[in-house]
Amino acid sequence: MIDARAGERRTTRRGDLPPPPQQQQRSAGSAGAVLRAILDHGPIARSSVARATRLSAASVTGLTASLLERGLIREAPEAAGPPGIGRPHVPLAIEPERVAVLGVHIAVPRTTVALLDLRGRIIAQRQDPHDGTDPESVLPALAGRIAAMRREHGARRRILGLGLATGGWVDSVHRTVVRHPALHWADVPVGDVLAEATGLPVLVDSNARGLLRAEQLFGGAAERARRSAVLLFVGNVVDVAFSTGGVVHQGPRSAAGAVAHLPVEGCDERCSCGRTGCLQAAVSERVLVRRALRDGLIERPDIHGVVEAVRAGSAGALALLEERARLVGRAAALLHDLFDPEVLIVSEGGANRLPHCLATMRAEMGPDAAVTVRAASFPHHVLATAGGAVALDAVYTAPLRAAAT
Repeated sequence: MIDARAGERRTTRRGDLPPPPQQQQRSAGSAGAVLRAILDHGPIARSSVARATRLSAASVTGLTASLLERGLIREAPEAAGPPGIGRPHVPLAIEPERVAVLGVHIAVPRTTVALLDLRGRIIAQRQDPHDGTDPESVLPALAGRIAAMRREHGARRRILGLGLATGGWVDSVHRTVVRHPALHWADVPVGDVLAEATGLPVLVDSNARGLLRAEQLFGGAAERARRSAVLLFVGNVVDVAFSTGGVVHQGPRSAAGAVAHLPVEGCDERCSCGRTGCLQAAVSERVLVRRALRDGLIERPDIHGVVEAVRAGSAGALALLEERARLVGRAAALLHDLFDPEVLIVSEGGANRLPHCLATMRAEMGPDAAVTVRAASFPHHVLATAGGAVALDAVYTAPLRAAAT
């Protein structure tokens, strides 16, 4: 379980606030702007929210009343400063206990189902291997696991929605997995199926776009990520998300970020497309784990087993992760040159957990990488966070609609 008050601090004063970004204000509704200001700066007084959002005091008063009524924020009198002259100001903070979202992820070997609060913190999580990888096996089993999570952990909270993330080509508008080669899925309407099974609002997006939204909301470089960012996701599949002005690019077919077949120098692994040197064939977890098993380096057949072997002193496992880090670094260097982002975030098992692998990746990219390149902010809950952020982004964009009673 989580500490309900974790992450809160002294009340933010008006003088502590930076000028609000104009683009961000234009791209979010007023209620969303208020909720994000409370997320970023809370506990915070209503007058400071007005300054942060450039909304009138009357507008902030009305919007915060609506957010309080829907259980998205709370008054935090324990964070108020010493009493002064006039009416006391009771600060506002994100409500940690009354509402939640479900985060779901479909990976090649397993599904993840998690319950997250409005700060993106994991309340409960379960991971289950597939009995079969066809949609007719995966989706009914997933619906049952979602129902179990709600029974066991969601009774005290109102569930605002369900976010699902997965690899491959994901059409977020039609809530469809258009193509997932590793699972052999094509045109699977996952959103419609799970909405009917759960009765919840369901949103669907790719691994990388879900994680980028999490970085923009809660990440260690959230302010920079809201200006411009690239996120490279390296797991059993490889994909990319990028944003400018806080807006994550989808493309007219929701196909932006398909880099699985990006050529990478120095790889002779044959890809499913028939060529050699494709990024996904070079760096996917399946390839890494297969090599580690072949060399007798691991007992647990997944990325965690490789990392554990490195921590136990295995030079062979470290060499595999370093080679992967160099290849990922070459791909990241191309993306960095193409987009020139404020921050480039790499979500990869080695870089997420082993500083040496992140350093190897940065060295491959060149001198600017130390400033620009970061590991993911959620190394222990990457998959759950990706799915949860798909739903949480909708809450922070239009909170009154998302939490309508």
